[in-house]
Amino acid sequence: MSKRMLALLPAIALVAAACGSSDSSDSADTVAESTDTAAPAGTDAPEEVDQTQSGDLTFAMITHSDDGPFWSVVKKGADAAAEDLGVTLVWKPGVNDAQVMVQDIESAVAEGVDGIAASLPDPDALVSPLQAAVTAGIPVITLNSGANDYGDIGALTHVGQSEDVAGNGAGLRFNEAGATKVLCAYQEQGNVGLEERCNGLAETFEGDTEIEFMGLDADTTEQQNTINAYLAADPDIDGVLGVGPVITMSALRAAQDLGRELTIGGFDLTPELLSAIEAGDVAFTVDQQQYLQGYMPVLLLYLNATNANTLGGGLPILTGPGFVTPENASDVIALSAQGTR
Repeated sequence: MSKRMLALLPAIALVAAACGSSDSSDSADTVAESTDTAAPAGTDAPEEVDQTQSGDLTFAMITHSDDGPFWSVVKKGADAAAEDLGVTLVWKPGVNDAQVMVQDIESAVAEGVDGIAASLPDPDALVSPLQAAVTAGIPVITLNSGANDYGDIGALTHVGQSEDVAGNGAGLRFNEAGATKVLCAYQEQGNVGLEERCNGLAETFEGDTEIEFMGLDADTTEQQNTINAYLAADPDIDGVLGVGPVITMSALRAAQDLGRELTIGGFDLTPELLSAIEAGDVAFTVDQQQYLQGYMPVLLLYLNATNANTLGGGLPILTGPGFVTPENASDVIALSAQGTR
């Protein structure tokens, strides 16, 4: 399966290159307008050809988004695609509450939107309402989380990274660093994507792996104190993988408070985490290119609605994993300042 997924990457790169990465406003209600082409002097005027009118298309993007730095980049990608394509985007952040997402999905179905892009942090709660959307004739694409469950929904495809494969890559990097015992710290209970990251780490890491909930990102002081206590109780831990950018920084601060030299890795990007990588305090972070996770579902729903196109051939469209290290951090920092990484 992994080889088949990798075979898709060149095609996705071409699509992404065709999209470009344009800046966008908060409103995505632009309507594409027809243009008239003037005929050169002395020639017959060509027949008028109407461009596809797509302004009456409305897509809902329903995710477990909070207002943090990761999801702001997803939203910027989605807004840019909506503006580029002249469609209306309805952004519905669930703030890590699956029941809020269920209500938003049911409302989108009742309103008759033209497509739904949804994350799938809790398949038990979300698969059924998304199946109902498909049954109602509304195309669905999953993004960010849902790589193992989108087929059960009948979704067109999934846009994101394979979380267990990303965890595998992190495990290999801890092996290269010579770590012997790694704490995989996660910040959301019940989020299958985070569990897959830790499980993927355990599959490839040659030492011992401890997988533990270390508190919510909403309270970084408690989170840092929890990690501090766990590290203090186990002096054999010489590595920490935070499966999000906020908890990764909490782990770094906890290690610094204890005076412990640890190999620290993370997931996703924030300016603070990128600075820590550039300084050599964090070894790496896994980059799933969340701008594409916003842009591509809108593009794919648009192409499906206007040209009956599908992409992926029944496989997920992978946006990662990539890795940001001290060697390439400065380049990524420049793009992060633009809000696209």
